[in-house]
Amino acid sequence: MPLLITAVGVLVLLLLIMKWKVNTFISLAIVTFLLAIALGIPLSDIVGSIERGLGGTLASVGLIFGFGAILGKLIADGGGAQRISTTLIDAFGEKRIQWAVVLTAFILGIALFFEVGLVLLIPIVYQISKQVNLSFLYLGLPMATALSVTHAFLPPHPGPTVIAGEFGANIGMVLLYGFIISIPTVLIAGPLFTKYARKFVPDAFEKANKGGMAALGDSKPMPLEDTPGFAKSALTALFPVLLMGIATVTSLLQEAANLPDHWLFHVVAFIGMPTSTMFLSLLLALYTMGISQKRTMAQLMESAEQSVKAIAMILLILGISGSLKEVLIVGGVGDYVASLFIDSALSPLVLAWLIAALMRLAQGSATVAALTTAGLVIPLMEGSDVNVALMVLATGAGSIIASHVNDTGFWIVKESFGLTMKETFATWTVLETIISVCGLLFVFILSIFV
Repeated sequence: MPLLITAVGVLVLLLLIMKWKVNTFISLAIVTFLLAIALGIPLSDIVGSIERGLGGTLASVGLIFGFGAILGKLIADGGGAQRISTTLIDAFGEKRIQWAVVLTAFILGIALFFEVGLVLLIPIVYQISKQVNLSFLYLGLPMATALSVTHAFLPPHPGPTVIAGEFGANIGMVLLYGFIISIPTVLIAGPLFTKYARKFVPDAFEKANKGGMAALGDSKPMPLEDTPGFAKSALTALFPVLLMGIATVTSLLQEAANLPDHWLFHVVAFIGMPTSTMFLSLLLALYTMGISQKRTMAQLMESAEQSVKAIAMILLILGISGSLKEVLIVGGVGDYVASLFIDSALSPLVLAWLIAALMRLAQGSATVAALTTAGLVIPLMEGSDVNVALMVLATGAGSIIASHVNDTGFWIVKESFGLTMKETFATWTVLETIISVCGLLFVFILSIFV
């Protein structure tokens, strides 16, 4: 029954948005309340669960998106995005610019959270798309692919790092094997899939995309000599990567060398937190993209206000989608899926992927899906010679399959690229499924040799 109720809820949501044209935020709120009642959550607990889900989601992404949006708008309005895009076009050429975007996103994605990488790169990619007269989605979809793959498979991202700890896997081996499967996965799900998606949903690739997150990169072109230098622009855009990278390396060195606790480590860890990183980067951008460019404080604050307006509805949608996820978890949907696999005789690799995939489909959260799966398959690994590093990657692959309406990532991508529901399913949902299946396939291939 929990799965059937969830399926009916998803169907109602699709009808509200696609057929009856109800606002996405209002539609999500309606379905969230209805699902809470249908799943048997006590009436006295429903509002608390919805508020907890909304608060938890906005607590994790609200400030990141807020600071990141202002940072991106400052870089765009200050000419930094134009300088970076022009330099990349000159270096790679217009014909290979998509590969330049993928490579940049993959490198940055190793250190950046998915949400941080997206809000940081969108203004730059939008500027590139304007200069070379290419579809924003044609460049943006492979960019999102690279960020998603690194988020799913590569430590120090939370998912693979936490799962590795649960399984007792060597984090270095997870990182090595993760790189091996990530590169071909990005190529298949990124540029190759985008080429075919363009044929199936051409309208999505022909949009001007001046709304939503794309508005962050929509600025007036200026003479190149008036833009900040490439070094200054790149430093401003890469500053979050530097801070997070320093914090990650410091943490790994402290753990590897078994160094005693010290206040310096706490300072570095604080600076490397995504919210702190984006805030410090924003302060830097106020100088590099503003004061040093002779822009007045009034002009800088206008950019800040425009950026917040551009993401206001996105934040509401993300918050209420977190409420939907919380209701599904509290309503026991994940527990019901877990009960289906008691005493299963499947291969541990297949079982880890399958449980994580069904958990993801049922309740939306990749992290919850991965951690629940870890708890279920650890007993099945006893006495087995399965490679635990590959188990981590198989679980990570399953946990990102078929992103749909109960996943905040689905709404982030939809609103970022100004897509309809149908277009988001045909691009992002299919793309995430390709990543998941490719991940499992390459894990199996690796298991032959390791």
